[in-house]
Amino acid sequence: VQLQASGGGLVQAGGSLRLSCAASGRTFSSRAVGWLRQVPGKEREFVAAITWYGGSTLYADSMKGRFTVSRDNDKNTVYLQVNSLKPEDTAIYYCAMGSILAPTPTQYEYWGQGTQVTVSS
Repeated sequence: VQLQASGGGLVQAGGSLRLSCAASGRTFSSRAVGWLRQVPGKEREFVAAITWYGGSTLYADSMKGRFTVSRDNDKNTVYLQVNSLKPEDTAIYYCAMGSILAPTPTQYEYWGQGTQVTVSS
């Protein structure tokens, strides 16, 4: 499984971004795709996840409301829409694939390279 995250960038506080995660390879062997983020020096933090089939979603409590995860099975792509961005959202955002819908980074087996999101105040 290969994952390619994109869509990050520099945005002003209050703005929006849509991150994309394109999957290739044996994607049918995994069930869920998650978005997680990491600030240098801190642990990786779960943001949201979605099942590949069925579209069930899971959000970290602190991410509900501003983050929306979705998928396009025809394009093998999962998206993360982030609205009302705050400076504290600045991080590297990773997409990852695993066999279950889970809020724990260790539950994800395959990881993309990450995309940097920087929010200016």
